[in-house]
Amino acid sequence: MSYTTKQRKLISELLKSSKNRHMTADEIYAALKNAGESVGKATIYRYLDVLFEAKQVRRYTAEDGASACYQYIDEEACFEHFHLKCGGCGKLFHVECDLLSNLGNHIRSNHGFNIDNAKTVFHGRCSHCELKEAVV
Repeated sequence: MSYTTKQRKLISELLKSSKNRHMTADEIYAALKNAGESVGKATIYRYLDVLFEAKQVRRYTAEDGASACYQYIDEEACFEHFHLKCGGCGKLFHVECDLLSNLGNHIRSNHGFNIDNAKTVFHGRCSHCELKEAVV
């Protein structure tokens, strides 16, 4: 990365302090705005691309054109678990599950294919959204 501006530093610090969650560019914008910082959305998008290319953030994208989520990568970042993406609220959940790990081992052993857990996302609905839809 070429240089660090105040805005880039703010974005990096926010991502690092939120390393256990996935954030959209809009969430980053809102968090910075709530903290009294002025960083434009275009700046956020451009810098997220820079961080992604530098392998400092992981990007999760949905096929349906929804906003991408970003997560800061460090030594403890999510490599060993799967993800669940709610089609209702859009949240991305981390899932550490022996059954899913065993499924990954089965696919590797019996089908000669190694699943990349960091990029594996199961799509569905979270219990909160299911409950909300049942009430409506």
